[in-house]
Amino acid sequence: MEVPYERCAALDVHKKVVVACVTTPEGKETKTFGTMTSDLLELADYLVSKGCTHVAMESTGVYWKPIYSILEGLGMEILVVNARDIKAVPGRKTDVKDAEWICDLLRHGLLRGSFIPDRPQRELRELVRYRKDLIRERAREVNRIQKVLEGANIKLGDVATDVMGKSGQAILEALVAGETDPESLAQLARGRLKKKTGQLTKAMEGLIGPHQRMMLAAEIEHVRFLDGQIKKLDREIEERMRPFEKAVEALDGIPGRRATDG
Repeated sequence: MEVPYERCAALDVHKKVVVACVTTPEGKETKTFGTMTSDLLELADYLVSKGCTHVAMESTGVYWKPIYSILEGLGMEILVVNARDIKAVPGRKTDVKDAEWICDLLRHGLLRGSFIPDRPQRELRELVRYRKDLIRERAREVNRIQKVLEGANIKLGDVATDVMGKSGQAILEALVAGETDPESLAQLARGRLKKKTGQLTKAMEGLIGPHQRMMLAAEIEHVRFLDGQIKKLDREIEERMRPFEKAVEALDGIPGRRATDG
């Protein structure tokens, strides 16, 4: 039976090993490699020496990423396949090794690779996702500050929309420094919050001790650290976005849609 790909390979990817099954007109060969960089370079050399034109592997966790990074640019077509697509193909026997099974499917053109963006886009995605994670972590830390304040019966969050805004930070710093007078704390309000000094005075009537001050100091420091990291990522993302400015402008030009809508 004629097959689309005469020289192809399938990789069964694990955390510590990669099992490569290579099919050529000369026959089928299976070989195991480690996952250190030197091992993956040896794997790449092996696939090149076999003249492989197509390589397939399951999208297992993040373990496929370093392999993909090493193999891309070597002139092979690399298919990163969703495990569900492989299992959905009928005929698999339980005694057939994963790498051999994937290789047979690839050889007969039965696999469909997932869309893998190019390296700059992949790196940009990682930055954006990491930024999102940091924003979520910041929100969790602010919630911890709220809990400490509530435990001391200080109702700053009931009056100030953002306890880590300029007014909130000034009040929190004073609390950490040992200030307990409600009126003095309320006088630290800035901007629109100045109109709520009466409410703030009542909200500051709590019972805060050394333990709560220590907790607040650590949590405030963490929030500020996260703010700094998020700003760094913002600058890096802005720089990485420059090559895509025209594409973003084109998306923004579509009626009823903005590129920032996702």
